[in-house]
Amino acid sequence: MVIKVFLASSSGSTAIKKKQQDVLGFLEALKVDYAPLDIACNEDNRMWMRENVPVEKKPTNGIPLPPQIFNEESYCGDYETFFDAKEDNAVYAFLGLPPPPGSKKAPVKEEEAQEEVEDEEAKGEDDQPVSEEEEELRQLEEEEDE
Repeated sequence: MVIKVFLASSSGSTAIKKKQQDVLGFLEALKVDYAPLDIACNEDNRMWMRENVPVEKKPTNGIPLPPQIFNEESYCGDYETFFDAKEDNAVYAFLGLPPPPGSKKAPVKEEEAQEEVEDEEAKGEDDQPVSEEEEELRQLEEEEDE
């Protein structure tokens, strides 16, 4: 899967240039494969980008500004949504990519987290599972100590 980043190589806006550099620099730091596609010099790129940005993501004038980010044909977002994902440490999810090996796990569903807590509570001090009888005895001892 290749991430496509639509850029304007000859933009007169310093804000757009900074946003483009921010996206590219971050993707390079993460070692994510991406293809920079210039919309300033290539009419096909410009038309493809404009046609494939979802209507709800287009500004009121209907022309989306770069950078726009896609995973192959799938729209990921613009600079603002990329920035939000970066702040939330969710760039791989934003890009539709699996996290690299050794990275933190995705947030665990509440049910799974509760099961893990219950599993931990059911273990004794030596990390061995505790039978229900042993657990009841331990609770009785704790009550007597109080």
